[in-house]
Amino acid sequence: MDASLDGIKAVFLDLDGTIYLGGELIDGAQAFLERCQAQGVQRYFLSNNSSKSVDQYLVKLHALGLEANAEDVLLSTHDLLSWLGDHGITNTWLVGTEGMRAMLEAKGIETSSKAPDYVVLGYDTELTYEKIAVASEHLHAGVPLVASHPDMVCPSPKGGLPDVGAYLAMFKATAGVDPVHITGKPNPGMILHKIHALGLNPEECAMVGDRLYTDMAMAHRAGVVGVLVLSGEATLDDVSGLPEGAEQRPAIVVNSVDNLLR
Repeated sequence: MDASLDGIKAVFLDLDGTIYLGGELIDGAQAFLERCQAQGVQRYFLSNNSSKSVDQYLVKLHALGLEANAEDVLLSTHDLLSWLGDHGITNTWLVGTEGMRAMLEAKGIETSSKAPDYVVLGYDTELTYEKIAVASEHLHAGVPLVASHPDMVCPSPKGGLPDVGAYLAMFKATAGVDPVHITGKPNPGMILHKIHALGLNPEECAMVGDRLYTDMAMAHRAGVVGVLVLSGEATLDDVSGLPEGAEQRPAIVVNSVDNLLR
């Protein structure tokens, strides 16, 4: 398969570094989405970034002139909520934004418990010292840690910004603990449940993203076509440095989504 994506019926699109960078659309992104519609390719927006709720993502997408509804947006927070629900967890201490807090509390999960079952870590762009100090105290007391996703950096026009992976390194240095589980990409469940709901086979779908260790690794695990765009984090040198047979190796590499479906 090549960049024409012939035979692909649905694409799962990373956002940061793939569709937009910071507050600006990546050149050609709008035209690519128009080609998806014209060619009958379903498209879904997928992000590990747990700093925003679905509603907040929709506000941003609409402000950028993109059409989207709530069913089009799949977040690592959804995967986290599923994991918490599967384990019957309702009492947590959240290190996360108010948008993430709203999504958890809407599902009946306490996010400021004085006796939490888990410390929950998301991409907190509203981080305060109190949040991380209390979280550290809970971790020292043996409360386990779960994280929404493993991304080390969030792309920005002026360079990568600290993301959940960087916060995890901080808690490791502070409390000497690792998370018992990390949700979000590269867990294949992030897209497989939607693929099954659509009645499609994985090989009829593509994951388009800018990260090797999340986007491309998930594509491999889910059995979908992995398309790496060079508009965000990963570079051709990163691809060249992968060992033979690495799950992070993309099937297709393009400069940006502007090269796809042509």
